[in-house]
Amino acid sequence: MRLVIARCSVDYTGRLNAHLPLATRLLVHKGDGSLLVHSDGGSYKPLNWMSPPCTLTVEEPDAESASAGVAEHWRVTHAKTGDALLVRIYEVLHDSTHELGIDPGLQKDGVEADLQRLLAEQVDVIGDDLQLVRREYPTAIGPVDLLLRNPEGGTIAVEVKRRGDIDGVEQLTRYLELLGRDPHLAPVTGVFAAQEIKPQARVLATDRGIRCVTLDYEGMKGIESGVPRLF
Repeated sequence: MRLVIARCSVDYTGRLNAHLPLATRLLVHKGDGSLLVHSDGGSYKPLNWMSPPCTLTVEEPDAESASAGVAEHWRVTHAKTGDALLVRIYEVLHDSTHELGIDPGLQKDGVEADLQRLLAEQVDVIGDDLQLVRREYPTAIGPVDLLLRNPEGGTIAVEVKRRGDIDGVEQLTRYLELLGRDPHLAPVTGVFAAQEIKPQARVLATDRGIRCVTLDYEGMKGIESGVPRLF
C-alpha cells in the first residue's frame, strides 16, 4: 500500500463528473489497484475513489498544467467502465510504501454473525428454490458471506450486514467482479442483505444491478426457534 500526502486537485469523469479543488489530501493506492482520496475530515469515507479493476498511470503534465505548478498527473482508469480519475499533484509532502500482508478479514459482531447463520438456514428469504453452496465462500480478497446456487443457472453472492451502507455495496461489487471470472460460477448476481439499508447504498446497489433485501432479524429468529409469535 502506498500512502501519499500531497497538495492536489482531483477530477472524476464517467457516469458523473466531480471536481475537488486544490487542497492537501491523503492519497491511498492499494495493492488491488484502487485509489482513494481522503481529507482530514469526513470520518472514514473518501472524498473520491476508483475501485478495481483499474490502472494508475503517472504522466508528465502538459504545458498549461506545468505553468500552473503541477508536478505530475495521476490518471486512474477503470478497465470496464472507462471512468477516469485525474489527480493533479502540485507538491508531495509525504510518500511511503508499506507491505501489509494478508488480512484475516473482518470478525463479525454477534448480530451480524447470527444474521448470516439464520439466512443460510432460510435461503428462501432471498428467493425460491435456491440452494446454499457455502457460507464464507473463500476468494482471494476475502470470504463471501453466502454463495447460493440458482436453479435457473449461475450463482448468487450474498453480502450480509446489520446496517448496510455504501462500503458494503463496494465490498460486494469487488466480490462479484472476481467471482464472475470463474466459468463454474458465472453468471454471478449479487444480493445486499441487511436489517437496515441506507438510501445512498440502495441507490448505488440498484445502479450496479445488485438486489437489496431487508432482513427481519426477530422474525428469522422466531422461525429458527420454533417459538410461536403473535406479532
